[in-house]
Amino acid sequence: MNMEFGGATIDTIDLKALVVSRGVNVSNRIYKKFSGQVRLSANPLECNTIILPDNTIVQLTDLSFHMDYIKSAISWDTLKQLKYFSQIKTPFRLDLDEADLPALYFKNQKLTNVAFPRLTDFYKQKTSSGIPYLGNAVLQGTQWLSFQLLWKCDYAIAGDPCQYCYSGGELDHLTRRKKELPVYPSPEDIAEIVEYAVIKEGYVDSIQITGGSTFNVQAECDRITAILDAINLRVGRANIPGEILIYTTPPKNPQMVDQLFEAGADRISMSLEIWDEELARKIMPGKTKFTGRQRHLDALEYVALKHGKGKACSNFIIGLEPADSLLEGANYLASRGIVPIASVWIPFGRPVLGSMKAPDLGYYQKIKNGLSDIYCKYGLIPPGGKGLNVCMCRDIYLQNQKEGID
Repeated sequence: MNMEFGGATIDTIDLKALVVSRGVNVSNRIYKKFSGQVRLSANPLECNTIILPDNTIVQLTDLSFHMDYIKSAISWDTLKQLKYFSQIKTPFRLDLDEADLPALYFKNQKLTNVAFPRLTDFYKQKTSSGIPYLGNAVLQGTQWLSFQLLWKCDYAIAGDPCQYCYSGGELDHLTRRKKELPVYPSPEDIAEIVEYAVIKEGYVDSIQITGGSTFNVQAECDRITAILDAINLRVGRANIPGEILIYTTPPKNPQMVDQLFEAGADRISMSLEIWDEELARKIMPGKTKFTGRQRHLDALEYVALKHGKGKACSNFIIGLEPADSLLEGANYLASRGIVPIASVWIPFGRPVLGSMKAPDLGYYQKIKNGLSDIYCKYGLIPPGGKGLNVCMCRDIYLQNQKEGID
């Protein structure tokens, strides 16, 4: 599906990258018409989604509500962030078209109609122990339940958060001011949330588990194992038809991750995020200081060799480094059977290297085409089912399948 955009021809993956990185202004008419009928909320914590006509899944961030949320969040150094907000503008808006249907516009040009996922009561729920689902888990697209931070990030608490990470910045802020840290869900809480989303509502079929980077990786692996065991006990791995994707810190002894596969993980991501080592040192001081590239590579290659091609993944954040550097890293990993995941940088969370400005269209197209070639060349299948909110890797793979590219 192609469309005209500012004198250029773009496809839905290009559009997704632009919308994710720039946000959208959503008309009140959209909320008024669809409130209570579909999964749509003004609350940024609910990780809204729009679905393009070819079923591409796109993160919907209503920029006005998002910026109000950022400014009101007491855990942010608001005054320091405000000077960057002038860089945050979006040419996209979501409104009703002439047929009273939801449509995405670029300025005054209608690009395409969109749809929303079906209604859910997920975010109204609390666990038996009183932990709210909201703020601890999100529904991505139409298939994924994602837990974004299930344990603290030691790197952030040590004063070295990744610049792009909202959660890391919040932990750094709380630690500096000697404030109480968040309460994280227990393995039993997590299993209860999975049961609701997978079994009771039947809303998702795949699980993504993520925590912060830790100094004690064995304890981290043990915690993930406890989570997977709790899910298996309450839900049963056979009743989760999709994938379980784990994000974890690479251990010095890569054999530690074997227990995660034994406990039910399908894939493990130990993410480099940035291939350019000089930029990585500036943007991810904790990861480069405490873990470093080689430890990631050693662990990733171990998984690929021991558990098979495509079982190890590494996330790259699309927009933080030159396209050539990122594609060099993606090719290096892919040649070793490791799947490069492509997550689009959302600039309107935290500034990186003093900027909240997203790359231009040509950058995203170069990444898209390069990853398309890489996935085809090495026969790799990225995780994602029908697609994840901010990741473009699965969309690239699905587009190749539609075009019959081997």
